[in-house]
Amino acid sequence: MSSKNTITTSLFDLFKVGPGPSSSHTIGPMKAAYRFLQDLALLPTEISVRATSLEIHLYGSLSATGKGHGTDRAIVGGLLGWQPHTCDPKNLSGLMKNEDEQYYVTFQGVEVPISAQSIIYHKGKANFPHPNTMILRLCSAEGEVLLEGEYYSVGGGFIQQKGQLPEGASQGEPTYPYSTMDELKKHLKTHQLTLAQLMIQNEQAITGVSEKEIIRKIDQILEFMHKAVKRGIRAKGLLPGSIRLQRKAALLYEKAKLHAATTDSFLMFLNAYCLAASEENAAGSIVVTAPTSGASGVFPGLTYLMKNHFHYSPQKMREGMLAAAAIGFLVKHNASISGAEMGCMGEIGTASAMGAAMLMYAYGGTMGQVEAAAEIGIEHHLGMTCDPIGGYVQIPCIERNAMGAAKAYNAYLLAMTIDPEMQKISFDSVIKVMRATGRDMSKKYKETSEAGLALSMTEC
Repeated sequence: MSSKNTITTSLFDLFKVGPGPSSSHTIGPMKAAYRFLQDLALLPTEISVRATSLEIHLYGSLSATGKGHGTDRAIVGGLLGWQPHTCDPKNLSGLMKNEDEQYYVTFQGVEVPISAQSIIYHKGKANFPHPNTMILRLCSAEGEVLLEGEYYSVGGGFIQQKGQLPEGASQGEPTYPYSTMDELKKHLKTHQLTLAQLMIQNEQAITGVSEKEIIRKIDQILEFMHKAVKRGIRAKGLLPGSIRLQRKAALLYEKAKLHAATTDSFLMFLNAYCLAASEENAAGSIVVTAPTSGASGVFPGLTYLMKNHFHYSPQKMREGMLAAAAIGFLVKHNASISGAEMGCMGEIGTASAMGAAMLMYAYGGTMGQVEAAAEIGIEHHLGMTCDPIGGYVQIPCIERNAMGAAKAYNAYLLAMTIDPEMQKISFDSVIKVMRATGRDMSKKYKETSEAGLALSMTEC
């Protein structure tokens, strides 16, 4: 039996499929709204017939940058019965275009209207367990609250609900319980397992899914990532929003092909692939959280490079993904992958560490080298702010994905050439530093667009 601190997250909760541009602002709120809709369907008839209105209250960075991130559209979509992994991103982007347009939430034969006026953006500090808080209320004509749900979008599309167990907490117990890198390594040594074997066996125990199905779903996740790259290197024009940012991936890809014979061409291709997936995320297209939507260009760039340039086998790709998941679980469990809590070190920093671990494990590195690569990846993102201009996941987010992937590759090279025993900082230690840094960081630099680069365009 595992302890209450054991990691019980599924691979496919970490790697989620859904619409961009932000897992905490789009996927999480859509899931929360959909869950509220399910609760509405369970109301006694005598209560539901009294319903006349819905109130949607947003706090923290959901309020500060929700407009730019499409939080309003995501919540309305969830209340209409849409889910992130199945919704049509084009239909989603069409919601809330007109502030006067009404939509109808239907449950038990009752229709309750919602519109832009139903959403209240609360400014200033609020006292909630997580800064990304949303409260949904069903009200009567007299103003009585008939049903209320309080939800926290904690990063990477994960949500928690007040009074409920955390997402995934009701799943099975892992065969090899761990909550730190040290505990993970002890299992590998004691039971003579590879990291990939341990991750597969834990996934089976937690979810009850067969190994064959786990492999199929990993391949599917990789395919979703690579489809985002393929779409992005063909797409041209402006990204949505007031910044009017021009897509660059297609141009960069063409230039990379012209320099294909040069020694640094693989970095040009890597940049193009990362920008391609990140631009698709910014456009609200379907991406994979790895571990978040804001960082969803790092992994597709690296895995597309591994597949098409380094010609890694499907099995090597899968094993690399499993190693990356172990790192992502440890960061999420012991610090946070939420930009609202950790700044961009929680998003790009984690993605870079995961990418470094993936590269090292797929290459055939030791567990010591995998840990060293991940530690280097995190260490050199400590203190990175999340300050998107206009609240859009565009500047600096898109280029930052390419930089995070390049750092991942360099962390892998450093870990490959240095004896892991020479590393003075362990992965567990750097995660403690990451958590402390996130707590000390001003909230102005944590996804609120109140400082840093977010102010640069207004000051110029």
